[in-house]
Amino acid sequence: MVNLNKLKKLPTRDNHNCFGCSPNNSSGLQMTFYTDESAVYSRISVPQHLSGWNNLVHGGIIATLLDEIMSWSAIYLLKTIILTKSMTVDFMKPIYVGTDLTVIGKVDQHVHEKKAMVSGEIYDTSEVLCAKSMGTLSLFTPERIKEYNIMDDDALSSFLEFIT
Repeated sequence: MVNLNKLKKLPTRDNHNCFGCSPNNSSGLQMTFYTDESAVYSRISVPQHLSGWNNLVHGGIIATLLDEIMSWSAIYLLKTIILTKSMTVDFMKPIYVGTDLTVIGKVDQHVHEKKAMVSGEIYDTSEVLCAKSMGTLSLFTPERIKEYNIMDDDALSSFLEFIT
């Protein structure tokens, strides 16, 4: 599996409360990201409070891990603002809370200025594929983000500095 110490660590933004990646959300996943400039990676161990049945990681949390890694692969590699339009998840093997996981996201196709196709994978410590996803992302210009009132001017400015 990839050695994250040899990859570029993406900076962490702490001025938001994202469930997936904010270091300030104590109930969230607090994912951190790394890149080799062709994919984005994260390592995580899902805590007990995010379990579903018994000690299994809740399927919604698995989907969140995949959505987050696919999103950050497009944000970083395409240097743009995105929203997930659709995604599919295939659950291949049970994932247990407390297991060290490697999550990988890739941009498969930059279809056009408003659309990208992405994929995500989750591996356990034995490098067994546990879940995978494919997604379609909508790409947005800063003007469209303002138009839809998704971010205020300060948040948008901060985000644009972050991705450029």
